[in-house]
Amino acid sequence: MTSNASTQPSMPTSPRSIGTLPWATCIHRAVVALVYAFMLCPLFFVIWLSFFQDAILTFPPSGYTWKWYVNAWENQAFLNGLIISLQVAAVSAVVSVTLGVTAALGLVRYRFRGAGIVNTLLLSPLLIPGIIIGVATYLFYIRAENMLDMDIVGTYGGLLLAHICLTIPWTVRLVSASLVGVDPSIEEAARNLGASAPKALLLVTLPMLRPAIVAAALFSFIISFENLELSLSLVGPGSTTLPIAIMQYLEFNLDPTLAAVSTVQIVLLGAAMLITDRYVKLSQVV
Repeated sequence: MTSNASTQPSMPTSPRSIGTLPWATCIHRAVVALVYAFMLCPLFFVIWLSFFQDAILTFPPSGYTWKWYVNAWENQAFLNGLIISLQVAAVSAVVSVTLGVTAALGLVRYRFRGAGIVNTLLLSPLLIPGIIIGVATYLFYIRAENMLDMDIVGTYGGLLLAHICLTIPWTVRLVSASLVGVDPSIEEAARNLGASAPKALLLVTLPMLRPAIVAAALFSFIISFENLELSLSLVGPGSTTLPIAIMQYLEFNLDPTLAAVSTVQIVLLGAAMLITDRYVKLSQVV
C-alpha cells in the first residue's frame, strides 16, 4: 500500500527559501558592498589626495608627504575659519535644540488653530535651496538695517541668528517624529502619582526623547558647520567660516592643502558621529 507521503504533490519552493539560497546571499552582499564602495569612494580619494607630494595633481603621484597638513595648520585663514565655524555650529545646535524641542512639544501634544501653518513654516527651510535662503536672508537683513539703523550683515550676531533659523527645522522634524511614538499616558501616570507638569516633562518625557534630541543636536551642528550658501553673503571681516575660507583659497591655489583640510573635517565629523552613536543609537531615530 502506497503511503500518503509518496502520493502528496511536492510543495513549491517559497520565496523565503529562495532568499536563503547561497547564490542569493552572495549577490545581496555584493550589491551592498558596491553601494558602500560607491558612497565611500569620494572620501577615500580626498584622503588619499591629501598625501600627494606634487603641488600640481598628477597620477600616479611621485611620492607622499605630510606637508599639506602643515601648510593648512600654518594658514591663519583656515584656523580662524575653523574656530568661527565651531563656535557658530555649537551655539546654533544648543539654541536650535532648545527652541525646536519646545516647538515640537507644542505641535504634537497641543491642538490649536493654525498648528498646520506653524508646522509648515518651521519645516519650510528643508524644502528651499540653500542659495535661495541665503539671498533671502541677506535681503531681509538689508531691510532690517534700514529700519533699525544698525549693522546686521557682516556681524557675528547676524550670522549666528541665520544659522539658528537654518537648524531649527531639523530638531522639529526629528523630535516630532519621535514624540508621536511616545505614549502620553506614561506622562499622565507620572502626573497622577504626584509629579508636577515640569517635573514629568524633565524626568519622563525628555529621557524618552533623548535619542531624537541627541541626533537633532548632531545634525544641527553638522549642517551649521558645513554650510556655505547661507554664510556666503552674511560673513564679514574677522568672521569668515571654514567653508568660505576653503572657497577663497581655491580661487588662487590648486594644491592638496584643501584635501588635507577636508580630511580633517571628515575625521572630526566622523568621530562626532561615532561617539554619539556609541551612547545613543542613531539608527533608532534616522
